[in-house]
This record gives sequence, C-alpha cells and structure tokens, in this order.
Amino acid sequence: MMRTMKPVLCAMVLALTCSGIARADEPAGRSEPGHHKVGYGHGGGMHGDHGMAGTHDRAGHFLHHLLRHQKQYGLTEEQVSKLKAMSLDYDRARIRTEAGMQVAERELRSLVHDEKADMAAIEAKVKESETLEAGLRVAAIKTKREVWSLLTQEQRDRVRAEREQRMRHHQEG
Repeated sequence: MMRTMKPVLCAMVLALTCSGIARADEPAGRSEPGHHKVGYGHGGGMHGDHGMAGTHDRAGHFLHHLLRHQKQYGLTEEQVSKLKAMSLDYDRARIRTEAGMQVAERELRSLVHDEKADMAAIEAKVKESETLEAGLRVAAIKTKREVWSLLTQEQRDRVRAEREQRMRHHQEG
C-alpha cells in the first residue's frame, strides 16, 4: 500500500509546488480566478477579497436572506416567486461569468509563461478578464436594485432596521 501511496503523494506535492510557482507572476492583490471583487451590488459594501462565491456574492446572499426570512419581512407569494426567479437568473449569470473569468485567467497565465507571446495578446487577455469582472459587478448592482424595487417601503425599512441592529451587535461584540 505504501508503494502506491508514494507516487500519489509525490504528484500532490509537485502539483502544489507548481501552482505556487505559477501564481508568482500574478498581480499583487489577486489570488486565483473566482477571487475577484464583485462590489457592493451584492449587498452594500465590500468585505475583503473572499471570492465571488464568498462574501462578495452579496446580491445572491441578499436574495437568499430575503427568501429564508420571507415571513419576517412579510413577503407576498408573488414577491417570493419573483425573488426566486431573480435568484436563479443571477446565479446563472454569476456562474457563467466566473467560468469565463477562470478560463481567461488560465489563458493569461499560459500567455505570461510563453516567452514568445505577444504583449498585445497578454494585454487583451487582461482586459477580457477585467471586462468580465466589471460586467459581473454591474449585474450584481442591477440585481440588488431590482430586489429593492420589488419590496414595499415597510419591507425595506424592516431590512434596514435588521441590518443596523446586526451592525450594532458586531460593533459591541
């Protein structure tokens, strides 16, 4: 059993080592694809660079929060139905865009390591990745605005009051 484990262990160590070397050429503040800032469209502000699927996915988190607490906010069946559709649409767009960004970043790494690669091609790939990221940020902001417009003033006030209460609790604790 140890004979079969050694090659696997060696392959894992080699893969981890190579991934660390490959990341050495990445710009500062960027880790890996999928760890881009998406912006306040997800819920109101940036909370560190935890990745799109993490705390930067605020539009998705906001939608899911409203759906989980639909009774607390007094959401109607029609609102819930629309929120579910919006959530699905946003998730589809986010997943597709993140995949495109991952492909672009992988292609960029390949170009960077190719000494014969043209700088114009490298610049174009960087711009492609950044354009995808900007598009996702805009989609998140647009989604959040659509969600807010779906809520009544009373529901918005409840959401804001709860958020303020959570903020006070975090500041105190």
